[in-house]
Amino acid sequence: MRVSTGMLFDTGVGTIQRQTASLLHTQQQVSTGRRILTPSDDPVAAARALEVTQARELNSQYRTNQDNARSALGLVESRLAAVGELIQSVEERAVQAGNATLSASDRTSIAKELRARFDQLLGIANATDGTGQFLFSGYQGHVIPFAGNVAIGVSYAGDDGQRAVQVAASRQLEVSDAGSDVFERIRNGNGTFSPTATDGNTGSGQINAGNVLGSYAGGPFTIAFQTLAGQLNYTVTNAATGTSTAPSVFQSGQAIAFDGVNTVSITGTPNIGDTFTIDRSANQSLFQTLSNLITALENPITATSTSTELSNRIGEALVNLSSGLDNVLRVRAAVGSRMAELDALQGVGEDLHLQYEQTLSRLQDVDYAQAISQLTREQINLEAAQKSFVRVAQLSLFNFI
Repeated sequence: MRVSTGMLFDTGVGTIQRQTASLLHTQQQVSTGRRILTPSDDPVAAARALEVTQARELNSQYRTNQDNARSALGLVESRLAAVGELIQSVEERAVQAGNATLSASDRTSIAKELRARFDQLLGIANATDGTGQFLFSGYQGHVIPFAGNVAIGVSYAGDDGQRAVQVAASRQLEVSDAGSDVFERIRNGNGTFSPTATDGNTGSGQINAGNVLGSYAGGPFTIAFQTLAGQLNYTVTNAATGTSTAPSVFQSGQAIAFDGVNTVSITGTPNIGDTFTIDRSANQSLFQTLSNLITALENPITATSTSTELSNRIGEALVNLSSGLDNVLRVRAAVGSRMAELDALQGVGEDLHLQYEQTLSRLQDVDYAQAISQLTREQINLEAAQKSFVRVAQLSLFNFI
């Protein structure tokens, strides 16, 4: 093989360029703190790092969604807390209104206050979040859920859906509750059956919420009063079958069985012809309960019979308000459980984020001790290549002539 001067120069320059490129590559690793500058540096580690980076970004998005879900649930919880406080305030006013010493103007004043509470409840039910979406309209966040007033009642324009946020790979968390579930789907009476006094009763009889001892069967039932042998008696009639019990002597506060299992009691002294009905519990909205109470308070009392009627209506309202409060507490408990789940998911997300960062560090980060040693060695190699090239480039036969 013929060794020419050109070949010597090309070989020397090529060696210096390779040494320089290697030195610059190591210098970039040291300056950036990354071992992998291009996928060709370590194809397997680069591919794995890409997978881990994508998983980390997805986990970061889930954590962002969790924060958004927590904010939305916090708004719902605060509104439900306000509803609970409102119901308790209405219960206090209802008990106050049952005081027989109050005048008509006193009851009118309480009714006016309850009208303000009605409007406040309507405002809470139509509350929005920070983005303008209505909290209690189901999937239809842009639709005002409730509209109406005491006179005509309140109607619901939303649906039964619950908006959800993807907070984990396999978990969509509900961040809203339908207004129908919070404000409307409330069982009246004791939740199984609902006893009521018939309008127009003239006696002082007041019926309680009853005792649930088993499932409600048949009905509705009617309790009617008549006099037999100089004593006040009552009979219980099943309206569905038309059958009636034998007359029994009435005693104030005694248990009256109406379907063979469940009982109610009536205090006071009903008059002949007074009736009470017992029907299966049905859904009654908080708005309707409050409206019924306001209407009862605004009706003037002109005789003892209407005073007893007012007491019965207040008693019914208190029972239904208690059911409404229980329902709100149930929804709040569900919201609280979702917020607790978010706490657990947030902890998992933080742990995953730490693991992803550690994995990426192992795959991508440079070992400074090794890199600096490599940089020093390559610097020496480059200097040796440069000095040796100078010596070789100076070789000539003419130097010996």
